[in-house]
Amino acid sequence: MNKQLLGVIDATTVHDDLRELALHRSVAAIPFGGRYRLIDFILSNMVNSGINSVAIFPKFQYRSLMDHLGSGKNWDLNRKRDGLFFFPTPNLDQPHHPGIGSLDHFADNIDFFERSTQEYALISNSYTVFNMDFQPLLDWHLKSGCDITEVQKDGASLGIYLVKKTLLMDLIATRNETGYSTMRDVVTDIDSQFKLCYYQCDGYALMVDTIDKYYTASMDLLNPEVWKQLFPKERPILTKVKDEPPTRYEKEASVRNSMVANGGLIEGTVENSIIARGVKIGKNTVIRNCIIMQKTQIKENCILESVIVDKDVRIEAGTVITAPEGSPAVIRKGTVQGVRTGS
Repeated sequence: MNKQLLGVIDATTVHDDLRELALHRSVAAIPFGGRYRLIDFILSNMVNSGINSVAIFPKFQYRSLMDHLGSGKNWDLNRKRDGLFFFPTPNLDQPHHPGIGSLDHFADNIDFFERSTQEYALISNSYTVFNMDFQPLLDWHLKSGCDITEVQKDGASLGIYLVKKTLLMDLIATRNETGYSTMRDVVTDIDSQFKLCYYQCDGYALMVDTIDKYYTASMDLLNPEVWKQLFPKERPILTKVKDEPPTRYEKEASVRNSMVANGGLIEGTVENSIIARGVKIGKNTVIRNCIIMQKTQIKENCILESVIVDKDVRIEAGTVITAPEGSPAVIRKGTVQGVRTGS
């Protein structure tokens, strides 16, 4: 399979409903699950399916994405042949077309497609939380004689398309004549000349395109059945490796039904929450139904409930932040909450 499928990840998408988490990063680079980024799921799925050539197409605010991916070493994509490729668009003022698979962006890098040796291309968004083997998809596509196969979950598109590379290049070359701007345009055209097929994804899959869905997907990780579907041992979700000591739990600490990453300090109470790397939670502080991102510091005597706290936030002692269940509050990256008292 590694000679047949080319991985193409569209990281250009901007979701207004995620802007609180995407002010300083692309959607693909939004932290998830305490130690991952959203792009880790599709990238790991591709690598686990034997794909060893992956191109990522970003547009805005991709510095953190590049820092996270690096050379692709953590995904075994730092290769002399094939490997990980990064193609930011050279046309920032070009209008953004909603939908996955910008043909204009692909056209700016057409030499990559011309040089690649793979016969088929798997084009995907960067923000779906799922674990899927693409080998059965390719086999089914070939047996069905499809021109384009769209991956769906319960009949709804997951923004993932399998297409023969020669057809993809034709779509790129003729985009001005056909009016197709994205792969989504192609598959939603009721007058399309192509044979379109739909492949149903089994297991857990959720496109994270709103704050509510981000919160839902995060809380779902605390369900053992969902965890087993997303993180089977034979198909690991890979991410950037960071060597950090284990989190330290003080005598007063209490942690229930939560995920806690390395490098932190827990002195208070944590319930039904996801705590990322390097987080510090002070004495007599209660964290309930929350997502706390990297290196956040929460001082003593605080109460946080149904809150998403972005990276590098400092919450002063005695601060109370709560939100209705299912409608989380979002604290922006690098901000200070509460009033510091004393000298």
